[in-house]
Amino acid sequence: MKNLLKNFLIILILFILISGVFSMFNSSQNNPQEISLTELAQQINQEQVEKIAVSNQDLKITLKDQTEKIATKETESGLTESLKNYGVDSTKLQAVQIAIEQQGGWKWWLGGIIVPFILPLALMGLFLWFIMRQAKQGAGGQGFGFTKSLARIIMPEDKKQQSSFTDIAGLKEAKEELSEVVDFLKNSEKFIAIGAKIPKGVLLVGPPGCGKTLLARAVSGEANVPFYHISGSEFVELFVGVGSARTRDLFQNAKKNSPCIIFIDELDAIGRQRGAGLGGGHDEREQTLNQILVEMDGFEPNNGVVVLAATNRPDILDSALLRPGRFDRRIMLDLPDINDREDILKIHAKNKPLTPDVNLRQIAERTPGFSGADLANLVNEAAIAAARQNKKEVSIIDLISSIEKVLLGPERKSHILSTDEKKIAAYHEAGHALVASSLPHTDPVRKVSIIARGQAAGYTLKLPEFDKHLHSKTEFKEELSVLLAGYFAEKLVFNEITTGAGNDLEKATDLARRLVMRYGMSEKLGPRTFGETEDLIFLGREISTEKNYSEKVATEIDNEVHAFIDSAASMATKILTNKRALLDKITNRLIEKETIEKEEFEELMKG
Repeated sequence: MKNLLKNFLIILILFILISGVFSMFNSSQNNPQEISLTELAQQINQEQVEKIAVSNQDLKITLKDQTEKIATKETESGLTESLKNYGVDSTKLQAVQIAIEQQGGWKWWLGGIIVPFILPLALMGLFLWFIMRQAKQGAGGQGFGFTKSLARIIMPEDKKQQSSFTDIAGLKEAKEELSEVVDFLKNSEKFIAIGAKIPKGVLLVGPPGCGKTLLARAVSGEANVPFYHISGSEFVELFVGVGSARTRDLFQNAKKNSPCIIFIDELDAIGRQRGAGLGGGHDEREQTLNQILVEMDGFEPNNGVVVLAATNRPDILDSALLRPGRFDRRIMLDLPDINDREDILKIHAKNKPLTPDVNLRQIAERTPGFSGADLANLVNEAAIAAARQNKKEVSIIDLISSIEKVLLGPERKSHILSTDEKKIAAYHEAGHALVASSLPHTDPVRKVSIIARGQAAGYTLKLPEFDKHLHSKTEFKEELSVLLAGYFAEKLVFNEITTGAGNDLEKATDLARRLVMRYGMSEKLGPRTFGETEDLIFLGREISTEKNYSEKVATEIDNEVHAFIDSAASMATKILTNKRALLDKITNRLIEKETIEKEEFEELMKG
């Protein structure tokens, strides 16, 4: 749009300049009066005319008082003959100077050739040149560039944007899988000679922020080949057929620069399962997907073009995409473990000065479940916090506080609680912390605070000491007790219930229902799952659950959910009642300091 506006302004200025030229040559400062030949004859007879200049049919008359007038003579006869026909006296006509002017030079060229013929053609050619230049640029929304591919290309010569596997921490298994693709792009002859076919498509599957895009770019850097990068949503446009045309253009350009890599980010934007009943066979998204399927399964095997794609929703992709010959290799990318998190933190802390007390291993221990993007954001937030305080280095305090900011949101210091509300919030959070610390299978308490963060008026931060991949029924039951501890702490102390426990109750109810319906942890109902989720494909997520059990079983499910909740509530109430003095002690310290760190909390529990 900026280029179109710029070109429009240039053309407008040209028109203004041309109009100025016209006005300069066609206007006169004196604006002479036009008279008829009869009036001219009368003025000659009255001896008022001094000079007549003849230019073709135009007459320029100069009177003796230097007044200028114009007239037009007859085309069939000469000026003298015409004037005599109008009754001009011959002797008086001889006293008038008559000059014949021949039009020539630059004025003749300007008025006769350039302005009426050459100038319009030049303007038309200039306008067409601007339009064709926009078409060649191939940018979306300009001229005729709709069908051009919007893929950004990174050439091997561009070392600033290239990366390698050494720039990415963790993901060891994924790197090993992709090293085969790198080897094929570098040494494709040895694969072809033995009859092996490298996978045409590699699908990177993993949660958001785990490094799918970085890994795809690193493959091109390792292989030293061109890298075409495009998002799935950039194929589909307002106009019908644009998506499939862009797909053809992308693969044509890639084949010209083979060997190369095409990376399609967020493949699920165009690769969702077909036949959703919305739009029929003429759905633009489906036409684009069909074209991708054709391009990936063409008649040219081993043409040196490898397609990488990334998604975090492989369950909604069309089955034709995942069959052999297309995306026949899927690589799973998991969230980093503690060692990978430490390596990722080292990479993002390279260009940031750290104080000597910073221990990145300690930060890695405090961030289980963080993705690579979360860790990058954590380090950046710590650097921002240090800069706001005019520090020259990032300290361990900045990094630890950034963990809470990433998890819970920024502190809301303007959210000031009244004395009664502060006391209720303190007992609520103290109840969570006390029950969590009293049970053997819960995560250790890192911090307790009644300072509002995000949407929470207070929080109890629990983080595991090591990464967990499996959870037991006992752990879930104790977690239920921790979730309900704040509710029952308020009820025990104030004999009243507030809305502060609403989110805890929602989480507890959802967890108890999943124990029964998803994990088969109900002794009465046994190892079964209940309810089938139905995907509405065009919305891209599960929004409907089919009831595949009877009303009697539904009643039993509700009873089992109540049993889990009641058992957890009984356990939480027992702990809070038996340790009431410790609950009051933690609460008073919270009211006094508003925040209790791990070491101080452990000292309180020992006392």
